[in-house]
Amino acid sequence: MIKTRYLLIVILLFCGSGVFAQSVPKWGGGADQNDWSFGFSFTYVSSYYKIDKMPNWRKPYIDKEGVKVTDSLNSLGSPSSQGFAVGFLYRYTLTDHIEVRTTPSLVFADRIASYTYQDPSLNTTKTVQSTSVDLPLGVKIKSDRIGDFRAYMLGGIKYTQAIGTKTNADAALAPIDKLLKNVSGFGSYDVGLGCDIYFEFFKLSPEIKLSNSFGNVLLHEDHPYSAPINKLSLHTLMFSLYFE
Repeated sequence: MIKTRYLLIVILLFCGSGVFAQSVPKWGGGADQNDWSFGFSFTYVSSYYKIDKMPNWRKPYIDKEGVKVTDSLNSLGSPSSQGFAVGFLYRYTLTDHIEVRTTPSLVFADRIASYTYQDPSLNTTKTVQSTSVDLPLGVKIKSDRIGDFRAYMLGGIKYTQAIGTKTNADAALAPIDKLLKNVSGFGSYDVGLGCDIYFEFFKLSPEIKLSNSFGNVLLHEDHPYSAPINKLSLHTLMFSLYFE
């Protein structure tokens, strides 16, 4: 009987210590204990164009020699396309609830424009192949920490610079085979929501963010795929995992 009582006491002590251990907030690798902190990220990217068409966008394209290259357009759109990005995180803490951060990333994400004509044999999809470097600067506003969790929202601006692209890659091609192109660099604004989840040796931050470009990202050229477009705006949805 006495042995049973001792056994019950030992079990209660272990259970009690486990409960108290769970109530102690995780350290998160000390990320919040320093003004400066570093990390890395993996991002899923989904993007599409918002297309502002010319008033006569349906008009067949006629080249400089007066040859009719395409039929009348029925529709011009941009389905979503997927990609990914990898990057780094650098942040500076201003207060317990506000920090400034930059998350430079290498982005692999193509963009698509789809053309349908009255003559279905001319229907085509133009893929704007893009490898770029994103250079964002943002402000992160954080809630109070509740245990191992805190929510946040963020906003900022970003500059995107294409790398490895050749603007004259299609110079020798016929008009019907020309490529749709974007300008090499453009700015955007970002808004997003996320949360910090604290573990023993690191902090994980799942985040969803919207990015919309400033101005026109279309490189205007005289061919069937650029002529119907007045302006292209790039809209991007990103889901990121930050490890800090």
